[in-house]
Amino acid sequence: MSPRACLLPLSLLLAASACRRAEAPSPDAGTPSSPQDAGIAQWELRNEALSHRTPYIPPQCYTKTRDEQGRTHNPCFVCHQSSRPPNYVDDAALQLDFSLPLVARRNPWTNLFVDRRQAIATIPDEEILAYVREDNYLAADGSPLLARTLEQVPAGWDVNGNGRWDGWSPDLAFRFDERGFDRRPDGSLTGWRALAYYPFPGTFWPTNGSFGDVMIRLPEPFRQDASGKPDLDVYALNLAILEAAIARRDVPIPPTPEGRLGVDLDGDGRLGTAKQVRFIWAPPQRTMSWVGQARALQQQEKVELAAGLFPERTEFAHTVRYLDVVDGKPRMAARLKELRYMVKKGWVTYGALMQAAGAEAREAERTPNKTRPIGGGGVEQGIGNGVGWRLQGFIEDARGQLRPQSREEHAFCLGCHSGVGATDDSVFSFGRKLPASEPQAGWFHGSQRGLQGVREPVRADGHGEYAYYLKHNGAGDELRANTELIERFFAPDGTLRPEATEALRADISTLLLPSPARALQLDKAYRLIVREQSYLRGRDAPLEPAANVHRELPAGDEGLETGVEDPLPGPREGTVTRYPGLPPVAQKAPGPSGKSRPKQGGRLAGSR
Repeated sequence: MSPRACLLPLSLLLAASACRRAEAPSPDAGTPSSPQDAGIAQWELRNEALSHRTPYIPPQCYTKTRDEQGRTHNPCFVCHQSSRPPNYVDDAALQLDFSLPLVARRNPWTNLFVDRRQAIATIPDEEILAYVREDNYLAADGSPLLARTLEQVPAGWDVNGNGRWDGWSPDLAFRFDERGFDRRPDGSLTGWRALAYYPFPGTFWPTNGSFGDVMIRLPEPFRQDASGKPDLDVYALNLAILEAAIARRDVPIPPTPEGRLGVDLDGDGRLGTAKQVRFIWAPPQRTMSWVGQARALQQQEKVELAAGLFPERTEFAHTVRYLDVVDGKPRMAARLKELRYMVKKGWVTYGALMQAAGAEAREAERTPNKTRPIGGGGVEQGIGNGVGWRLQGFIEDARGQLRPQSREEHAFCLGCHSGVGATDDSVFSFGRKLPASEPQAGWFHGSQRGLQGVREPVRADGHGEYAYYLKHNGAGDELRANTELIERFFAPDGTLRPEATEALRADISTLLLPSPARALQLDKAYRLIVREQSYLRGRDAPLEPAANVHRELPAGDEGLETGVEDPLPGPREGTVTRYPGLPPVAQKAPGPSGKSRPKQGGRLAGSR
């Protein structure tokens, strides 16, 4: 990796000015918004005032970790864990207590406590099925509706008043070939490729409300051969090299002559026929190389390759979707709840990442009640996360059409994508990509095939990842509200049913998919939030008012401990985490209570 400085100075990204206007109080829990509030697209996009100062702390961080029987539940470890360099936010200590600033002690996510049972019962199944089967992204001719709208940006969306849309204009076609590459109706490539990944434990399982997908796009030089011509095989190889660099594992590939590429892909010291991309990271003597035009730019130090980091201008697109039911089986619906986008705008070095995490940790110790500044003007171009990425999103308006998110709605994304121990360069999905042993080597979209038959991921310690989460959380979601899953996987005494976990090992869909009845109930509950446009009070739509969530935490330090005695390890702990060229993460140090607590990454972590 060359020593050139990051393109976006961290000082500018971390010190983005926050609007200090008066904050409106959150509505009382249990009071849904009226339909008249659906005019959010006309006024709130220009409104930079925040309804509360910590929109980056997600609802799950208010979970009650002790139940009425005195048992401790730990859903926190899946996000907050000892990290792998170059993620230096070692935040496993956040499993031990609710380290929230004073202004965040009152839970702002009051949608969790709204009783929607009566309203859900009034929506016919046929009505919600018809709704989720409508495509609110693609027009009849296959072109993206949003892109068409943004060509002549509506005045209410043109926040800076310059007459054009300055952010990402969605260009996904959602027509994926047998290798997962996205193609327009005329067959041309968009550059996007769908990747299948193990859904993150908890809220992100379809049984808890939504289907998700992820697409990645690398810059044009990664899609071109050495002469600069588009080459799909070169692009596929560069994505395999990236997979090896991010997942830190060898990646099988079709037999590939290395001589024409000039790259020893399998690391055997000669240019033969490679059947794998070998993960090698021992700079400066032995490292990896891109292929094609990207290799030439790498040799000129114009393109970077580093273990654990995505190259500059990498793009991710992620849709959050409703659940459809076809032939009695839940599946991904056509309708989008959200369209999320990330682009890596600047390269940040290992040293800068380590310094930023260390500075955040020190600041958190000195001023624990200080909240994170949130930059303004985030509607069109999104919000920077402080380490090189910009996050942008679209969400349903009251009619079900996609609209830009407001500044505060964008800030919601920061909690997960800016410094928790579980991510790789701020990204969850790519490091969780299905391996080559799964169908299409893990390169497919949820519209092409479902999760049936995909085996349970295995942790570094040999345990099944999902069964381990169920055991230590005592439920299948952070809120412990999915009673259907609890009844399916847990015995009355709270232990896991052996027959259920045995089936899970061979097929994760036995856990991840809800019953058809539950799928439709979840769709209806979320549709009510869409009609209200009450996202600022939470995007989770429990079927009953949440009983296992704190409405307010104690004002003092007493009672803030979660009950977790020792942090649980993340799924990758026990694997090699130190490579030559990567400084180690912060060493563990005893906390104020005398317990062994790892140093954490402070407010960069966004949550807890």
